[in-house]
Amino acid sequence: MLVDSHCHIPLLSESMAVDAILAEAKEQQIEHMLCVAIDMEGSPEIIKLAKVYDMVSASIGVHPNTEMINPINQHEFLQMGNENVVVAIGETGLDYFRNEGDLEWQRDRFRLHIHLAKELNKPLIIHTRDAREDTIRILKEEGADKVGGVMHCFVEDWETAQAAMDLNFLISFSGIVTFKNATNLQDVAKKVPLGQMLVETDSPYLAPVPFRGKTNQPAYVRHVANFIADLKEIEFEEVAKETTNNYYNKFN
Repeated sequence: MLVDSHCHIPLLSESMAVDAILAEAKEQQIEHMLCVAIDMEGSPEIIKLAKVYDMVSASIGVHPNTEMINPINQHEFLQMGNENVVVAIGETGLDYFRNEGDLEWQRDRFRLHIHLAKELNKPLIIHTRDAREDTIRILKEEGADKVGGVMHCFVEDWETAQAAMDLNFLISFSGIVTFKNATNLQDVAKKVPLGQMLVETDSPYLAPVPFRGKTNQPAYVRHVANFIADLKEIEFEEVAKETTNNYYNKFN
């Protein structure tokens, strides 16, 4: 059995019914998935999904690319975060690829997420793009190792992976690792110990080969796990067992 450690069901459900998404996942022996929020407005819907479907858990947070008119209501956030189906905080982090100018607001929001995760004692889901140094620095400064978490959709170098693992973070690989031009990332995946690894889809984005360019879904995480097994020259069942155990150990 497998776990998709990062997906966006509300975005995928715009083109595919939730029951169909879960049914196809079950057919591919995907037993569980973590549905991750990108804004405060969508967090209640994700919590509701997780309450209705046992094979779904929720993570709440505000993506670094999400624009907000009003600051995060911390009381409201903590109320939602205390729900039993909420197992993580995020996705949060830094994205310097899509944002320009003074990005202190993004760093402040990242620090707030870490503070809230520590208050709730729940792990973090980290998004980082073109911001590896600041991401690791802020995680260290804010004591994020106390709750740990996941470096989601990892595309950085081996040094960044090492620094994250030293801070109690797992490294999660998406369909990007299957892309022909992702040779540097594939080298990192070979080095990351299986005991510190997760697999994910980030659906509806980043479908793995052989579905690249199509709408992604949790069922396709099997192709990511298969590719990792081939990279490491081990059995698929070993990747499935270890990444599933890693997920449940990290997210209770």
